[in-house]
Amino acid sequence: MSMSTLSIPRIIDIVEALQQNLTLDTAKNCLLVYFFASRALKLWRHVRGRGFSQSIKDLYVSIAQRTLRLVIALPSMRKRVETEMDAARAEIARMLLPQGEGVVRHLALPKQSCTLEWILDAMEQMDREAPSHANYKEGKLSGAVYHGGDDMERVIVAAFQRYCVSNPLHPDVFPAIRKMEAEVVAMCLRMYNHPTGAGATTSGGTESILMSVKTHRDWARAVKGISEPEMVVPASAHAAFDKAAAYFNVKLHSIPVNPETRQVDLKRVRRAINSNTIMVVGSAVNFPDGCQDDIVSLGKLAQRYNIGLHVDCCLGSFIMPFLEMAGFPSEPFDFRVDGVTAISCDTHKYGFAPKGSSVIMYRSADLRQYQYYVNPEWSGGVYASPGLAGSRPGALIAGTWAAMHYMGEEGYILSCRDIVGAAKTIEQAIQTSFPELYTLGKPPASVVAFGSRTGSGLDILEVGDKMSKKGWHLNALQNPPALHIACTRLTVPTVDTFLRDLKDAVLDAKRNPAGKGTMVSLYGLGNSSAIGPQMVGTVISAFLDTLYKA
Repeated sequence: MSMSTLSIPRIIDIVEALQQNLTLDTAKNCLLVYFFASRALKLWRHVRGRGFSQSIKDLYVSIAQRTLRLVIALPSMRKRVETEMDAARAEIARMLLPQGEGVVRHLALPKQSCTLEWILDAMEQMDREAPSHANYKEGKLSGAVYHGGDDMERVIVAAFQRYCVSNPLHPDVFPAIRKMEAEVVAMCLRMYNHPTGAGATTSGGTESILMSVKTHRDWARAVKGISEPEMVVPASAHAAFDKAAAYFNVKLHSIPVNPETRQVDLKRVRRAINSNTIMVVGSAVNFPDGCQDDIVSLGKLAQRYNIGLHVDCCLGSFIMPFLEMAGFPSEPFDFRVDGVTAISCDTHKYGFAPKGSSVIMYRSADLRQYQYYVNPEWSGGVYASPGLAGSRPGALIAGTWAAMHYMGEEGYILSCRDIVGAAKTIEQAIQTSFPELYTLGKPPASVVAFGSRTGSGLDILEVGDKMSKKGWHLNALQNPPALHIACTRLTVPTVDTFLRDLKDAVLDAKRNPAGKGTMVSLYGLGNSSAIGPQMVGTVISAFLDTLYKA
């Protein structure tokens, strides 16, 4: 009897200990299962989105890059790489920085005020002493300068002068700027067939895209509870989407395009969409080859999965909305397409507004709310801004408003007809008179991209370097290697010169391939090995550093 009585507390202690151990073990096991299950789910989504072969390639590239970085870290190899980089930096400096004894460098504030005449003379001197550079008025640029004419310059300068100190951060001080900004957005919304939508002005296409990604991310977090956001983007989409992914911690699935149509592979897009997807992207038109994605089909996917669809019209801007009125065929791309939730449009391209102006548009004002930043608790008072910037130049808004009114709908239709007509002439000529070349896809607007045919024995980047020697500044592309020209009003009178120079460059590249030009060297390095892109990145970083050398 006494032994049984003494054993009961002991038995209870053992049972409680077992329960505690079981509870701890169960928790550990559950945590372990959750860890591996979540990682397995992420891996499955990655492989499903990228495809098995691409995932294997990604793994190979990752391993190869790590291995090559270890090799480059060896003292002998590191010294060789540094020597090559020093040579690259010196060449970049030679190309960008004015040289010689007569060069004046303004590295400190002057002791006294300088007169306007002195300032203008100093600017003239800087133009003269700069290294050889293109005269954009000759029309040998691809895009870059979207010149509305000397008369447009006078209109913009007049608007700048009137509102040079204005700042839309203070609408009570500059009410006219507030009104003009709202009207610029309203005009763009009407152009894109959604006058009841909402929008905001930005500093350019990149900011418009950044704001759209941020907006869709915050919307998905608030409405759908998504904490690990992902977006599905064509490989041909603008690099600003990659930039937004890096800035805002959004995983990006890059989807290949059809090599013939240059449109994003819709099956791959659908496969990449999962419960963490916040948005898909389509271009009208894209930068590399000027082709348009199937926006209607992307809109159906967006509706089916209740996600955003951003249509990037930064380059298409004031061309795409006027194609039909100018007599060219057009596929649906704007807010008339169900499922489209946001559109970016650069007013500073074919709208001929001053550089630094773009518009991001949304289907509803409710969605635009997720773009805003509001801080009601700051010690300096309530702070709010619609986008990345706080203070902004009201003069740019005034210049944009003035440019759009100076052109008017009729002016934009005529401009579209001339510019797209020039692009179509170039495209047709390449297809019929250049057997060594082919055009990429069927671009509907102002861009024509072309590469060299397999078996032609022609390196298209060599052609690009030959064209550079003739004063042309074309864009080099990769995957596949190609060149493109974005036609502008400046291009229109130079089409015959372009085709004549291109014919000579093709012949010269076939007969006398140098293999040492900028395009050949840079893009050859990028494709030389798994670490090639990183080496190109190092060179480009050196280029960016040089931009800030006084």
